[in-house]
Amino acid sequence: MARQGSKPPDTLEDILTLEEQIDLTVCGVSLAGPEESRFKHLGAHDSTPTPYFVLEELFSFYAFDGTSHLLDVGCGTGRALAHFVREAFPGRATGIELDPALAGTARQWAERYPNLRIIEGNVLDLDLSPYSDFYLFNPFDQGILQQFIEMAEIQVPRAFTLVHMSDNGDTWRYVGRPGWTEVASGTFSNYPSSRGRAIEVYDWPQHYTVWHHEPGW
Repeated sequence: MARQGSKPPDTLEDILTLEEQIDLTVCGVSLAGPEESRFKHLGAHDSTPTPYFVLEELFSFYAFDGTSHLLDVGCGTGRALAHFVREAFPGRATGIELDPALAGTARQWAERYPNLRIIEGNVLDLDLSPYSDFYLFNPFDQGILQQFIEMAEIQVPRAFTLVHMSDNGDTWRYVGRPGWTEVASGTFSNYPSSRGRAIEVYDWPQHYTVWHHEPGW
């Protein structure tokens, strides 16, 4: 997460300070959270920005090129999109967010980047066919996830990569479905400091899985 010439973080406060510095540099505004969801009755979970050090690893599983189009499902204020432009990945990225206030914050800073777009709305109402890659950080309940997976299987006409990070053990929703192959999995809990000791970032491990889907099964 720390760039060359900057001081590596040694405490949780250091990490949070560095995260905010990156937000301000890329977006001009802090994207810190979490934000309690006002749409829990629709199955939405609280919005929690993914730390940049986590995004660095998770985004290494994507093979972006000039034709790529990433969809961040439940993008909140847009931390994953900020990482996308910070790393100058090729292609485009879109975030969809149900909460108008969070979508508004993301749209305001993202307007400066021509390869970013923010959609305010429900992903279940969105046509998924234009997208080649998907990122989910625990955006909604299991029932909504099931509907989203089924939509992606039907609507996306090409092979795609999906990264799902969650503390709820959502892997079983994908296992055994035709066309889905697990590429990688793991957990995040601590940040390894420059002094060789772990800095606790999460109260409990956050699990992730990386999936490749081939259509036509």
